Amino acid sequence: MRKYILLILILFVFQAYSQERKWTLNGYVKDLQMFYFPGEGIYGTDIGTLNANIIHNRLNFKWYASDKTTVVIEMRNRLLSGNMISKFPEYKSTIDYDNGWLDLSWIPAEGKNWFFHSVTDRAYIDYTTGNWQVRIGRQRINWGIGLVWNPNDVFNTFSYFDFDYEERPGTDAVKVQYYTGTTSSAELVCKMGKDKHHRAVAGLYRFTRWDYDFQLLSGWVGDDYVAGGGWSGDIKGAGFRGEFTHFFPRNNVENPVESTVASISGDYTFRNSLYIHAGVLYNSKGTTGKAGGMDILFNPDMSAKNLSYAKYSIFGQTSFPFTPLFSGDFSGILDPCDRSFYLGPSVTWSLQTNVELMLTGQLFFGDKGTEYGDIGQLAFARLRWSF
Repeated sequence: MRKYILLILILFVFQAYSQERKWTLNGYVKDLQMFYFPGEGIYGTDIGTLNANIIHNRLNFKWYASDKTTVVIEMRNRLLSGNMISKFPEYKSTIDYDNGWLDLSWIPAEGKNWFFHSVTDRAYIDYTTGNWQVRIGRQRINWGIGLVWNPNDVFNTFSYFDFDYEERPGTDAVKVQYYTGTTSSAELVCKMGKDKHHRAVAGLYRFTRWDYDFQLLSGWVGDDYVAGGGWSGDIKGAGFRGEFTHFFPRNNVENPVESTVASISGDYTFRNSLYIHAGVLYNSKGTTGKAGGMDILFNPDMSAKNLSYAKYSIFGQTSFPFTPLFSGDFSGILDPCDRSFYLGPSVTWSLQTNVELMLTGQLFFGDKGTEYGDIGQLAFARLRWSF
C-alpha cells in the first residue's frame, strides 16, 4: 500500500512544482465483456460457460523535468467480475502477478465474484544527452521485430492472444543506449530480478545496410546464454521481417535444454487498403506430435524460448477498412503437425471521436491433446474511450 501512496504523492508534487505545463496525463477507459466456452474436459470437469467483465482504466503520466530528463509513470487499474472468478479462484493469482524486481501489483479490494487489481507497468527516469540515453526503472525493452512472434524479445515476452494489453509488459532494468549514427545504435540492458532465474544482462546493436534494418544481440537471460539477430525491410513494397535467437543453457541449470527459436513474416497493403500478413514460427525443441498443454488463461509468465509448444506454427491475417469508421480483421494460426488451429475474427467501429467498439472471437479447434484442441472458444465485446 505504501508504494502506491508514494507514487500518488510524487504525481502531485510534480504537478505542483511545474510552473508551466511540463507534464501530460492521458489514458483510456475500456469495458470488456468475455464469454468462454471451454473445451471438453479442459479443466477436469464440465463447468459450463464462463463469463467475465473487465472495466479497465489506464493512466499515462509524463513529467518533462528538463530538456534532458523525463519521468514516466503508467498504471493499469481493472475491476474484474463474473463466474470465472468464483469457479477459478486461482485466476486471481495469475492476474496479481509481477515477476519484476519490485512487486508493483496488488489487489486492494475483492469479493466472491469480483476483485479490483492495480499494477504499475511503467515507472522510469529517462536521461538523454548528446548521443547517450539512459533509462532506469520499469520500462518496455522493445527488441522484437515481428508482429506476432518475437524470439528477440528476451526481456518482456508477450502473448499474441492477449489483445487487450496493447502496451505489453515492462521490465525492471537499466538501459544504456548510444546512437552511433543516424540509423545505428548500441544498447546494454541490465535487468534486475528476484533471483538468478529472473536476472539478465544483454546487448543489442542496430544498423542499416542495403535499405534493411539489422540487429544483433547476445548476453545471458535467466537460465540461458542467448545469441541472435533480426532484420526488417521490404521486397517490392511488401514488408519482410525475421528474427532468431539461440538459447544455450548455463552450466548450473537443472535439466538444460538448448534450443533455437526463429520467425519470419511478410505483409503487404494493396491500393484498395486490403492488408495481408503471413508468418512462420520455428521452435527446435517443439514437438511434431500432439503439442498439448497450452492454457491461455493461466500462463502469465511467457518466455521467448517457448512461444509455442509445436516445432512449426503458421500464421495468416487479412484486414480491410470497409468504411473510414468500420473495419474488419481475420487471423489464424495452424499447427501443421497436430493439425489444430486458431481463428480470430474481429470487427471495429469508430462510434465517435475517441470512442471505439470492437467485437472479436478467439476460436480454437483440434483433437484432444493437440496444441489448440483443448482450449475451446471465447467471444469478446469491448467499448473503449480514450482521453
